[in-house]
Amino acid sequence: MFKGARTQSMQGFLNGQFLLAMPGMSDERFARSVVYICAHSDEGAMGFIINQVQPVQFPDLLHQIGLVKDEDLISLPNRAQQIIIRNGGPVDQTRGFVLHTDDYMVESTMPVAEDVCLTATVDILRAIYGGAGPKRALMALRYSGWAPGQLEAEMAANGWINCDASLDLLFDSDIEGKYDRLMKRMGIDLSRLVSDAGHA
Repeated sequence: MFKGARTQSMQGFLNGQFLLAMPGMSDERFARSVVYICAHSDEGAMGFIINQVQPVQFPDLLHQIGLVKDEDLISLPNRAQQIIIRNGGPVDQTRGFVLHTDDYMVESTMPVAEDVCLTATVDILRAIYGGAGPKRALMALRYSGWAPGQLEAEMAANGWINCDASLDLLFDSDIEGKYDRLMKRMGIDLSRLVSDAGHA
């Protein structure tokens, strides 16, 4: 998706990491957001907000795109019924993406990190519906994107702080508490953090 690098040390530096919006984030769309970065290079960056929820339910989405008939909705596997669709970001509201563990791979699957992959085709939705999908997955509608150098500039201006992304924190169901838990895990007390603080 994104190739090349500004310098060797920067290529893919944020791949598979979380970005947490700092309290002084000027863009309200990203306030208190946790973004999982899938690609980062000199051509820009791309990822998904994972702690904002879309109003549409996963079974309803399957029905809307014609994968499931009305009478089949009640027989969906538990895993499919429990998937919560995230608001991945402000870009391209017509596209859906599934982040998932690497136990599911098709031709269109793109490895993101050592044990996380991205699939953006309907095949994975059919697999999840059929009970044969990945062990852990989350779906996002839309995505977050940055032009070349934009994300680096925002980080330099203390808009974001980055940290390692564990599978548990990526895929767990506590969406509302994810931001606070990650900040706490990093040893950051939000009540004492001034809006112009830097990366500790």
